[in-house]
Amino acid sequence: MPSSFLSLLGRTLLVGLSLTTFANARPKPRLIDAKATAETKALYHNLHKLSRKHVLFGHQHATEYGHGWSGEDGRSDVKSVTGSHPAVIGVDFSGLSGRSPAAINRAKESLRKHIAATYNRGGVVTVAWHFANPVTPQTGFYWKDSVTAPAVARLIPGGSHHEQYKEILKTVADVATTTKGKDGKLVPMLFRPYHEFDGGWFWWGKPHCSREDFISLWRFTVGYLRDSLNVHNFIYAFSPDCQFNTEAAYLERYPGDEWVDMVGMDNYADFGRNGCYNVEAGIRKLKIVSDYAEKAGKLAAFTETGLESIPDTNWWTNTLLRALKAEKMKLSYVLVWRNDSRSPTHYYAPYPGHSSAPDFLKFYQDPFTKFEADLPAMYRRKWLFFF
Repeated sequence: MPSSFLSLLGRTLLVGLSLTTFANARPKPRLIDAKATAETKALYHNLHKLSRKHVLFGHQHATEYGHGWSGEDGRSDVKSVTGSHPAVIGVDFSGLSGRSPAAINRAKESLRKHIAATYNRGGVVTVAWHFANPVTPQTGFYWKDSVTAPAVARLIPGGSHHEQYKEILKTVADVATTTKGKDGKLVPMLFRPYHEFDGGWFWWGKPHCSREDFISLWRFTVGYLRDSLNVHNFIYAFSPDCQFNTEAAYLERYPGDEWVDMVGMDNYADFGRNGCYNVEAGIRKLKIVSDYAEKAGKLAAFTETGLESIPDTNWWTNTLLRALKAEKMKLSYVLVWRNDSRSPTHYYAPYPGHSSAPDFLKFYQDPFTKFEADLPAMYRRKWLFFF
């Protein structure tokens, strides 16, 4: 056989293999904000990288208050038990609307302080938004039958409260564009608006607005913050509750890949709430989230979970860690809810002396989990070595 023919055959096979590889290639993870800050891009990259072998542990309001205490700098219940703060610390933009100007300014200052402190220590910030209804602010963020006004359609372009919503977003943007670390850089934040929208307990929930209006609200929110208000340090997270069993149901109100950076799920119901365990169902739902993220080039996360009061003393390893390790999922972080400072029962992470603390220490010591003290430089692209 002539050598020229063999050479042509080889080149043809290589081209065919290349085309097949290209066709099967996953999209490269890329933020939806082309102007994202270098630190935000680095965080996104490093969360992807760590999720291949690890999961970061998070706790809502961890450094603001805890079980029986409030406002002590440098403290968290998680640190008191393990020696390290959580890797991911949750804050909330709930105080940025529906209050007096003085109260909003106090909320801004508190947010700046806690967000910057987490960044300065090398931790990661995630932001929830328990957003008081702008149409009936007296009802707060929960839906109250016969009192709360359906607001989503009124906030989108053309709605009666659209201009008011833009002013609220300017307040959000003010926090985003003025919160800097000691290095002078804007702090990247995982911004998670309109969470648990598939339930009916919030005014933005599925029973209270159409699919089209919810998607319009999401797209306007992201576009206005990013393109009009020049917020370039947000990573946008889409996180329904656990009211789905298929990918199609999960994506029913998804605004599109060009509007989302991270996909997640909040799930208390399958992980012991009210004594009800259906961990296998919880794992299947997490896998739907993880698989979609892999397919679409997104981050995945277990954005909220927990067991109130933690009566199951082995919950951390027997339930949560088992679920996180199942199915070779790639989840960037898991976050449990807050420890109320005044309630004797409303807490989701152990404090010193709690009966689940020994098991939580095993969870902490497992090489799969990462806490703040374990983190590499999350806001730089290149590490000297991989943890």
